[in-house]
Amino acid sequence: MPPWPSLETYMALADLFPAAEGILSLGPANKTELLEMVSAVAAAKMGRDKDEVLDALQARERLGSTALGRGVALPHTRMEGMQAPVAILARLTRPIEFDARDGEPVDLVFTVLWPEEEAEGFLPALSNICRVLRDNQLPRQLRQAKSSEEALAMLKAADHASPDERSEEY
Repeated sequence: MPPWPSLETYMALADLFPAAEGILSLGPANKTELLEMVSAVAAAKMGRDKDEVLDALQARERLGSTALGRGVALPHTRMEGMQAPVAILARLTRPIEFDARDGEPVDLVFTVLWPEEEAEGFLPALSNICRVLRDNQLPRQLRQAKSSEEALAMLKAADHASPDERSEEY
């Protein structure tokens, strides 16, 4: 049994982000540099080679941009041999081009790496992140967060808000 709860149907952000790296001031020049930066952080957390993580993220991006729109991107991939999901929240010091459908540059990045062996929980986790980000106010609040802890607390609070408490303007 995996060391995290309810992968098959729902994964609360508190479960996905309990020890997430909140990097609130990355300054990449472009998408490639951003993926290199988050790959290095994820690889260190996973005890893996950063090029292996980077290759997996870049392979996913070649299938199509993971930009969600409104300045938010969700780079994600599944990898073999992982013990648990790895999630990283990054706020960029300046927006970068990310091939978003809406043409908006990206300044909030949620990177999710998932164990290949537990693939059934991957889409519900991504879906939950997207659902929480539909709140039009949450991206604005995350952009103004003063610390990693504050940003992660905002995510967790949004995850527990009822649908009536959210703005569905995404």
